[in-house]
Amino acid sequence: MKRNILIILFLAISTILFPQEKTDRGYIVKTGDKAPDVKLTLTTGKTIRLSDLKGKVVVLQFTASWCSVCRKEMPHLEKEVWLPNKDKDFMLIGVDFDEPLEKVMVFKKQMKITYPMALDPGAEIFSLFARKESGVTRNVVIDQNGTIVFLTRLYDREEFEKMVTKINLLLEE
Repeated sequence: MKRNILIILFLAISTILFPQEKTDRGYIVKTGDKAPDVKLTLTTGKTIRLSDLKGKVVVLQFTASWCSVCRKEMPHLEKEVWLPNKDKDFMLIGVDFDEPLEKVMVFKKQMKITYPMALDPGAEIFSLFARKESGVTRNVVIDQNGTIVFLTRLYDREEFEKMVTKINLLLEE
């Protein structure tokens, strides 16, 4: 009982102290913003900048091996987003939150994903999109002109389906 009261008290205080979390969900970017032109180092060693992907629809999936929600979402990203679109003007890149290459490679293999993964030492890329303490499970959809057009947080099936619809609409343009 005491624990439940403490949890309720904590949530109430958090809502008062951090009301922006309800609307921005930890993001420091919003739809309509130009995506920062980040440099991504893939697990293969290849580096690319977001600007190199202009003309493509891009999804940055922020993830980590220790994140249970990420692990829940990744098979859906593989099957419903990556595989149907990988041969189109589309790129999905998993951006791993501050883990070494070896750990990311094991994670990718465990998850049986084929989309590219990038390293994010110190969560520097993540911090250009969201506050570091705000939680890792999120997707940033960027249109062919480099504009952020959709943001997700956690894995919510309804929101995920809206994201898939948005991606498909962009790819039809």
